[in-house]
Amino acid sequence: GEFEAGISKDGQTREHALLAFTLGVRQLIVAVNKMDTTKWSEDRFNEIIKETSNFIKKVGYNPKAVAFVPISGWHGDNMLEESPNMTWY
Repeated sequence: GEFEAGISKDGQTREHALLAFTLGVRQLIVAVNKMDTTKWSEDRFNEIIKETSNFIKKVGYNPKAVAFVPISGWHGDNMLEESPNMTWY
């Protein structure tokens, strides 16, 4: 899927994390978008956290200090207010 493409060897997500760290950005918030396409799956969210944590650690970030937020930009879920679709968060 799109997430897997983004964290692949030449993926844009991986490139952005490396660029941010190189430019001195030390605090990171990861918005996990398109949660509506997974029917707001907590399992998928946790899978993405695990995979993302692995590569941001290699870049230099401490994954335990990174905030991961499940969102749906299309529906506005967890953008400005808590979403009733992700009560597990």
